[in-house]
Amino acid sequence: MALAHEIVVNGDFRIKPVELPEDSLEKRVKEIVHKAFWDCLSVQLSEEPPTYDHAIKLVGEIKETLLSFLLPGHTRLRNQITEVLDLDLIKQEAENGALDISKLAEFIIGMMGTLCAPARDEEVRKLKDIKEIVPLFRAIFSVLDLMKVDMANFAVTSIRPHLMQQSVDYERKKFQQLLEKQPNSLDFVTQWLEEAADDLMNQKYKNALPAGGGAAGSGDGPMPNPVAVQNYAYLKLLKWDHLQRPFPETVLMDQARFQELQLQLEQLTILGAVLLVTFSMAAPGISSQADFAEKLKMIVKVLLTDTHLPSFHLKDALTTIGEKVCLEVSSCLALCGLTAFSTEKEAVLKGQIQSVASPDDPIRRIMDSRILIFLEGYLASGHQKPLPTVPGGLGPVQKELEEVAIKFVRLVNYNKMVFSPYYDAILKARTESWRSFLPEAGQGPLHRIRFCCRAL
Repeated sequence: MALAHEIVVNGDFRIKPVELPEDSLEKRVKEIVHKAFWDCLSVQLSEEPPTYDHAIKLVGEIKETLLSFLLPGHTRLRNQITEVLDLDLIKQEAENGALDISKLAEFIIGMMGTLCAPARDEEVRKLKDIKEIVPLFRAIFSVLDLMKVDMANFAVTSIRPHLMQQSVDYERKKFQQLLEKQPNSLDFVTQWLEEAADDLMNQKYKNALPAGGGAAGSGDGPMPNPVAVQNYAYLKLLKWDHLQRPFPETVLMDQARFQELQLQLEQLTILGAVLLVTFSMAAPGISSQADFAEKLKMIVKVLLTDTHLPSFHLKDALTTIGEKVCLEVSSCLALCGLTAFSTEKEAVLKGQIQSVASPDDPIRRIMDSRILIFLEGYLASGHQKPLPTVPGGLGPVQKELEEVAIKFVRLVNYNKMVFSPYYDAILKARTESWRSFLPEAGQGPLHRIRFCCRAL
């Protein structure tokens, strides 16, 4: 299920050759075993007369590999491989001292050149320069391993359109099988959705209560719209504490993607806050210059590139950013013939930029809130035109924000298609549970709130 999900969700998914870590036990064992194997082959071929037992087995493996690359319509190539690499005939030639191993290698290299991807032409060409048999066979197997990876990626590309048509039902079916074996596989999902519903409900009733404390008019039931709850729950994933809290089971396969989006949004929040502070203090003449704004944005983005590294310190980075920003602003003011920043104003700007390091900084909190509002609107729009307007202050990072929003909505929409029946069932059960606490219909919302609070 994880592999099918990765192929569908990640358009750039590629199978890569296995690279063992340097100095790892597995790599050392592999090198020792491979060296022993090729040394044994070298000894056999050096005997008088040569012993071809191992070499013929290798030819048989190469034959099977080449045949595995063929499509059903490759009849002529299949016949060629079967005829030339006829193991029974090769054994007879070896027994009679008539085997020309170099001729077989030449045919194999030619067939590899016919079947390989264009990206492997150079590797195949280099095989023709190897004259010794053992190093040649070793190099042939190395290139064949790369061709296997190419073939696997070709298969992935070919099946992706068909897999996308069936992946929703397939993933849901596989998850249901897991749920039947492990009935607690929705525990964290239930907790996640109930928290989102509680948060929305608290916001709703807080807004519904009149300022004077009087009873509001008859309103909706205690539960918000299930779609709104799910959308809000997905937004909570962008603020998740991955070290302290288990990720909901139904989005577990996308945890790394949500973490990446979370990191990108944190960078955009800081970037947007720095630019907002800078443009607020700079003269209107330079803040409206597109070239200057883009240059300043790129400088700050570069200095925030390593945010994901454990060694990254935001305060230190913002100190450097403050220095660079003041230099760029002063340079632009001079070019435009405007009054230069005073020492006091530079100190204020640097101080405000450094303050962005705190999550409680008012500017940072405003940017963070507006980004979430935009994502919520984008998610609710369902790709309908026109898209939600970017809130004020986010103009300089609009392009980057929309790119993140597109990735986020794609992830969410696919997850909804697969798991929405489970989400609907959880929220429906919760609604019924709440209704069982409520008094008879006809009571005002304020009375119901007080009743629910007493029940809790």
